[in-house]
Amino acid sequence: MYPKIKKAIQPFRLLLNDSRVTGILLITCTLVSIVLSNATSTHNYLLFWHKSILKTDAEIFPNTPLSFVNTALMSFFFLLAGTEIKRELSNGELSAFKKAILPFGAALGGMVVPALLYFLFNRTSGHLSGWGIPTATDIAFSLGIASIIGKRFPVSLKIFLMALAIIDDLGAIIIVTFFYGGAIDFNYFIAAVVLYGILLLMNFTKTKNSALYIIISIALWYCLYQSGIEAAITGVLVALALPISSLNKLEKIIHTPVNFIILPLFALANTAIILPNNIWQNIFTPISMGILLGLVVGKPIGIFLFSRILVYLKIAHLPAKTSWIQFIGMGTLAGIGFTMSIFTTTLAFDHSILKEQATVAILLAMCLSFAISSIYFFILDIKQIKIARSQQMLKTNQANNWVIHQN
Repeated sequence: MYPKIKKAIQPFRLLLNDSRVTGILLITCTLVSIVLSNATSTHNYLLFWHKSILKTDAEIFPNTPLSFVNTALMSFFFLLAGTEIKRELSNGELSAFKKAILPFGAALGGMVVPALLYFLFNRTSGHLSGWGIPTATDIAFSLGIASIIGKRFPVSLKIFLMALAIIDDLGAIIIVTFFYGGAIDFNYFIAAVVLYGILLLMNFTKTKNSALYIIISIALWYCLYQSGIEAAITGVLVALALPISSLNKLEKIIHTPVNFIILPLFALANTAIILPNNIWQNIFTPISMGILLGLVVGKPIGIFLFSRILVYLKIAHLPAKTSWIQFIGMGTLAGIGFTMSIFTTTLAFDHSILKEQATVAILLAMCLSFAISSIYFFILDIKQIKIARSQQMLKTNQANNWVIHQN
């Protein structure tokens, strides 16, 4: 009986591991949230995310559904991201200098140029705190859409995009930690450092007590939360402190809940915004333009420019079976910043109107990046087919001419 059950649920397992499904689910949740937020009959939907869980003024823990999702549940997203970062640093695409230098350089360019574009639009607006928003690349969305594009998106380029997105996640975590924290409570901060030191020591001594890891990780999260540092980054810190041998098991446990529960909840919670009647006017605000152009234009330019310099200087080389033309399309796809961009928005701005402007720009950038990259690779595929046919016809003509010449 068991083999039959296993065979019956196999398609569902494959579905849960398909990155395209994650991307489609997040898009669906985003659309549902925006519709519910702007429907007159569902006003309670907006109120729900901001309603206090317990009637207390003490900041003991995240006290609204929105803050609970962003600060507590997103720790598991960062834990999953952390396992990917550690694996790649240990024995993957980032394990050797020659392998890592190009995705590191590309990711750096993909963060620096968007931040500069945002600065240019907002240098006199008083909203420079949003500079970190367009620096992010959403690993789930970008890889999901790369899978939707299919065979037109080369496997080697997809692996490179994953490495770039992982480094980008690491960069975003550093930005959030050092630039978007509040006033630091050093007592809790020192306690967090001590707890993290214990985790590292446990790893060094090959301690395999899962319960102890969990207890210390929860305590670390609480100390970071109370210290004023963004507590969600606890996830990546814990992942980096875990033994390599435990990463696969951990990833199997949290992969499905993160992609099919936590990220959809994050999308629902953070796109619960009321779209203004003059939405197109709001797009042309300094904040929106800085984010929109930073993601859609700055990302591909930065990735291409920094990569080109590294290859020109012979410090790095392009991934196998890829071209610079394909690289530009990949850079456009990296302009989908969704998860980390929205996460940074919640930290960068306090005013709801500014958050709405930023969120609308992020969503529009996602749509444009998706459309541009899909069309780009479709046109590129048609051109490659035409070139292949022309080459085949040339070979056929040469063969026919040789036969005629022999006769």
